[in-house]
Amino acid sequence: MSSSKTVFDVAIDTLNEAGRLGKINPRALQILQAPKRINAFRIPLKLDNGSFEVFQAYRVHYCDAMGPFRDGTRIRPELTLEEIKALGIFMTIKHCVADIPAGGAKGGIQADLRTLTERDKECLIRAFVRNLEPKGPWVDVPGADIGTGEQVMSWMLDEYEQITGAHCPAAINDKPAILGGSLGGEAATGLGVFLVLQAAARDMGLEINNAAAAVQGFGQVGSELASLLYETGCRVIAVSDVYGGIFEEKGLNIPALKDHVQKTGSVADFPGATTLSNDQVLEAEVDILIPAAVHDVIHADNAANIKARLIVEGANGPVTTEADRILMDNQIIVIPDVVANSGGATVCHFERSQGLSDEYWDLDRVNNTLRKRILAAYTQSRDRAREFNTQSIRFGAWIHALKKLERAMALRGWI
Repeated sequence: MSSSKTVFDVAIDTLNEAGRLGKINPRALQILQAPKRINAFRIPLKLDNGSFEVFQAYRVHYCDAMGPFRDGTRIRPELTLEEIKALGIFMTIKHCVADIPAGGAKGGIQADLRTLTERDKECLIRAFVRNLEPKGPWVDVPGADIGTGEQVMSWMLDEYEQITGAHCPAAINDKPAILGGSLGGEAATGLGVFLVLQAAARDMGLEINNAAAAVQGFGQVGSELASLLYETGCRVIAVSDVYGGIFEEKGLNIPALKDHVQKTGSVADFPGATTLSNDQVLEAEVDILIPAAVHDVIHADNAANIKARLIVEGANGPVTTEADRILMDNQIIVIPDVVANSGGATVCHFERSQGLSDEYWDLDRVNNTLRKRILAAYTQSRDRAREFNTQSIRFGAWIHALKKLERAMALRGWI
């Protein structure tokens, strides 16, 4: 990648340009240049193999003008504070776009989970919660992200309840339903990306059932989305994960691929498919491209090689500022992360509401309410882009969010 900017630099560039286009109060923008609070700490751990390691961890509270801090705990070896800060501002904007009365937060641990036993993981997660000094569902509600899931969030909830001495399912998001989680939570982000993709395709006259697609990233989001595309008749011709990519011109059999991944842990060596690199998957001859892995995968060095007509961001921050300009010049439509992948955050909002009320929803209610909310987020972002005469739905979404934040800050007397 030619740019030396971090993913947080890219987020601030987007913030400031959207603020300029939307004529946002400079005082509001000044508040949003950095997180309200950063909790950085180190977790010492004696491992099962007899060794000792100290893990760097973070929890960033970005902005709570709209409500209590919520969501996201990421665990990966390459994790940085800049990444967590960026994810914190993305969550701030995402909650506003999705009309969720919440602030933006993100947490993470720099660790390689592949080197840890199950007991090591549990000890690490419980120590993380203790270091957060959690204060409950009206202050900060951690959720899941890369490297975390239902088991990890179950440990988090139990540790929180051990600390406080009270049961409080609303204190932690992305739990299993048996512990007070919401139905539909695991599939929510992938389903949300699919719903927004459908709406954007309709707007541009693209028939999904006659289209070809590539999905970069085949984790929880990418695999769910690929399944939904496959069911519509869309040809998913290229898919990748951290181990590489695969290609099949006639379209991959996604159910069989998911079985293969379940057995082998990777899309690699899928029978009948040709091997590709991750970059080749991004640059495949397709109508629709879904980057659903990590940030900054489409950048100044490869953006001109993108052939898709529509990019829908399943990951957070997969397109850099420089790449965004190149894609726009090439008339490629980009549906931004803060709209497209807000399904998980939206169902987390439902989950917290269910936990606080002790009234739990059936799956139809969850999915129908998600559909209504995320399509409204897409429509409002698209319409804001038109209102402010920008081709970028990303700027439309950020302007829409910043207008809300500006109003909330003014009412609170902050600006």
